[in-house]
Amino acid sequence: MVRILYGVLPTLAAVLAIGFAVSACSSLGQVTEAEQQQILATAQAPRLQSGEKIRVTVYNEPSLSGDFQIDPSGFVSLPLAGTLKAGGLTQNELEQALAQKYSSQYLKNPKVTVSVAEYRPFYIIGEVEHPGSFPYTSGLNVLSALAIAGGPTYRASKSTVMIQHPGESGLKEYAMDAAVPIPPGDIIKVPQRYF
Repeated sequence: MVRILYGVLPTLAAVLAIGFAVSACSSLGQVTEAEQQQILATAQAPRLQSGEKIRVTVYNEPSLSGDFQIDPSGFVSLPLAGTLKAGGLTQNELEQALAQKYSSQYLKNPKVTVSVAEYRPFYIIGEVEHPGSFPYTSGLNVLSALAIAGGPTYRASKSTVMIQHPGESGLKEYAMDAAVPIPPGDIIKVPQRYF
């Protein structure tokens, strides 16, 4: 009888572990269409963010044009315009503010364009081959972000990933799936699997 129990216990433990894993996976919600649209809207980066590098072009004024970094507090220092709040503004709003600043003091009818030269990086931590900070590229999703970091280690979870999007207070669990877009500034944590 004892011999039979020793043979059954490991099998029973394995069945229970698989059952718990399957139930944990099924409780993970896929990214809903609304969540995906919200994340994609953030990824489009309609508002300038701290940590981004912007390209300012003032037509026929090369000394006022160039690439400028938005500092952690959301300000950018520009020639003749001084230090201006850029974080939280759209590119168009910053263009208008700069045109007004230059026209009031230095230029007649300035033509100003603002574009994002370099987005904030995204970060990958946890069970990946090369954790760290990586430059953002358009169209990034969870699977392509993991590939950039060298892929998951042998200890990594194959089904879940934790992500903190900009403005969120903590990590949220997602299924490891190509449908999850990654906007600039995301923090991705690949957890360790438990069996």
